[in-house]
Order: sequence, then C-alpha cells, then structure tokens
Amino acid sequence: MRWSASICAILAILMLGIRPVDADSGLIGAPGLGDPYYPMDGNGGYDVTHYDLTIDYEPSTYFLRGTARIDARATQPLAQFNLDYRGPEVLMVTVNGQPAGFTRDGDHELVVTPLLPLLPGLPMRIVVDYAGQTADTEGEGWTYAPSGGAFAVGQPHSASTWYPLNDTPLDKATFTLHATVPADWEVMSTGDRTVHEVRDGRLVTTWETRQPVIGYLTTVAVDHFTFLEQRRANGTPVLSAFAPESESNRDDEQRLPEILDFLENLYGPYPFDVAGGIYVDTVIPFSLETQTRPTYAPWADLDTVVHELAHQWWGDTVSVKQWSDICLNECFASYTAEYLWIERVEQADVDTKYRETIAKFRDEPEFWEIALANPGAGDEFTSVYYRGPLFLHALRKLLGEDVFFTAIRDFVSTRRDGHASMPEFRQFLQSRTSMPLGEFLGEWLDSTSPPREAFLYPGTLGR
Repeated sequence: MRWSASICAILAILMLGIRPVDADSGLIGAPGLGDPYYPMDGNGGYDVTHYDLTIDYEPSTYFLRGTARIDARATQPLAQFNLDYRGPEVLMVTVNGQPAGFTRDGDHELVVTPLLPLLPGLPMRIVVDYAGQTADTEGEGWTYAPSGGAFAVGQPHSASTWYPLNDTPLDKATFTLHATVPADWEVMSTGDRTVHEVRDGRLVTTWETRQPVIGYLTTVAVDHFTFLEQRRANGTPVLSAFAPESESNRDDEQRLPEILDFLENLYGPYPFDVAGGIYVDTVIPFSLETQTRPTYAPWADLDTVVHELAHQWWGDTVSVKQWSDICLNECFASYTAEYLWIERVEQADVDTKYRETIAKFRDEPEFWEIALANPGAGDEFTSVYYRGPLFLHALRKLLGEDVFFTAIRDFVSTRRDGHASMPEFRQFLQSRTSMPLGEFLGEWLDSTSPPREAFLYPGTLGR
C-alpha cells in the first residue's frame, strides 16, 4: 500500500506527537554548533557520511552549475534543518526523493523543510541543485585565477561558497567530486583521480577522497595546469599541478616523496592513499593544507611544502574539535618545518636558533600577548606560528627525546581520521610522564607573558 505524500506527512506528524514546524518543538536542527569562535558554523540534528558533488564550470562566464548529494543520518527528529551555503542560487532541494521547502537565511544558512519529518537514526539523502555566476572571495572561498580559471581555498571557511554542507570540523565525511570544464582547461582536486577524459568537447573528471575530510580541506581548481606525476617507494601515487606562472615551484615539489618519508618517521604512516600539490598563480597571503593535495600560493618555498605536508597528520587526519584548538594544527606544522626539518635534513643547530629567538623576543610584550591555547576569534592564525614552535621545542627538551617523539606519534595514531582538543593533548602528555606538567603547560599555553626561566630553558637548553 502506498499513501499519498500529503497523507504520509500528516501521519508522520501525528506519530511524532507534534504540530507542524515550530521553533520550540525540538524538531528543528540547530543552525550552529556553538563553537566559541564561530558559533553559527555547522548545524545540528544530523551527521553527514558522504558528499557526492557534481559541478560544471564555465571559466569564460564564471558560471557554476552544481548538484550536491549529501548522505547523512538524522540524530534527532527533524521537521527542519540547515545547511551552510554561500554559493549561487539554489534551484531545488529534495530529501529522500521528495521535494523539500527551502529558504536562504542570513549570510550562510540554507534552511530546508522536508515534506516528511525525519526520524532519528535513519539515513537521509539531501540533494541540492544550484546554478549561477560565482563571486570572487579573493582567498576566502571561491577565488578567481589570472588565467580566467578559479579555485576554492580558505580557512576556516571555504567550501560553503561552492557547495552546501555541514561546515564544521566536527562533521567529517568522505567526498566525491565530478567536475566538468571546457576541454582546453584542466581540473585538480583532493583524493584519487579516477576519471579524466574528454567527452563531447568537455573534460570530465572524478576525484575520490576516501578518508573522511572537513569541508575547508576540500578544493577544486580549474586552470591550464601542467602536471608532475611521481610515486613513492611504497607505491603511493603523487600527482601535482602547476598553474601557468607557477612552474618555478616544480623543483621543490619533486622532493615530496622525500618529505613524506621524513614525516612518516616522525608521525607514523602517511594517513591517505594519494598525495600531491596544487600550485596556483594567484596572489593570496597563505597556502593551505587541503587534504592529500595542499594548495600553494606562488610564493611557496620548501619550508611551506614541509609545513603543509605536516598538516596531513596535524590538522587533516587529526582535526581540531574547536577552532580554539588551532595550536594542534599550526604549532606542530610550524615546528616540523622550522625546527625538525632543518635540524635533521639540513643539520641546523636548532637549540641555538631557539635561544636566539627567546633572547630577541623575551622582553617584547606583544610577542606573548596572544595565548597559544585560546588565541581568540580573529587571532587564531597568529601566535601559533611564531610562538608555537618555541613551546614544542621547550616541551621536547623538558620531556626528553624518547618520551616527546613517542608521545606525539602515539597521539596522532590513536586519533587517526578523528578529532582532538588541546585539553586532550595536555592530558595525554601527562599520561606519558611522572613529571608534573601542569605549571609548564599553563605558562606556555595559557599565559600572556613569558614563562619563568626554568620553563624557558628546560633540560639541555639551560646549559
């Protein structure tokens, strides 16, 4: 027996014992998850398992047509829920094959009202069709390239400018991208390229990101790329791409297999099945650790490559729970590139580098005024870069080589494809030593003034 859609909707509402959608009914997924820095990021009421995204892009007109198929599971009864979206006009939304109501609310909320309320624990499939001219965010999402191409990059936000999603670090999902462009262009993205062929004068590509990923770590790039294909000794395929004015970066990228081997020795097996890089030639002030295939600005150097590849462990496979945990991402990536790489590969004296840096900035209040453990909204990408490496070097000297390197390797291993927080990191460190770490960690991570002498120069640094 098959009931009409309207009768089913009425029956479902009666079965749930509710009236039609009401803000106080408990049947509306939260429009934000309460991150202390970005409280409206993400949405409540469901958990995404997979994104299957199909886009067709015309560089000459900046026109993007897309269909996002989102597989999720409801975590509460839902008569209404939100997606994060800032892209072109939405044409249609369906939920479980039935047309759904939708409206845009504020800067990035797509409010969806399914025809039938959704029951907790059951799978749901959301399909959003959209189309229109893209806007240039200039490094805060969809960004125009000098050639007329485009790419998506930004942190903490990016993905919502080109597809709808649950835009929070807490909701990782696997990701498939099908991208079509004119045949004289090329496409790069994250994951494994499984389709790359010309059909009826257009290039068709498919990219499979098989390990769960956060939205801002996905990307697509359209340009007149040239490619560099390599393979690691263990068989991991490496595919890198260079926009027309970025060919000078090719020499550094050729060292990617060597860098990944180096990082594996520090942090354990490379957590993904492919690797590479995307070199754009647009002037943006940052490079970004887009998962499996970082996106590099034209000024990127070898230090940048090491930094972004270290993020594949610190930030990508192990992701922050909240943006206040950002030291886990940036402190480790910066320490890896600025201390561990130059120490072990270039034989630099990093103890001297540390002492000279402390001597230079110890009496500069501005250097210490942003706490590492909670930098604050808008300041999360500041002190973690310049003071984070000092903290980790001091911690290493306090704990000793064996305890420090074993602990950080194990921390990544136990949280692979998951999340971590700074409080969890502190607890984990303490579990690895009988030495009380509370005051040391407090002065380095929470304070906005220099740590005491014993904590500035622990272990062999005090000699």
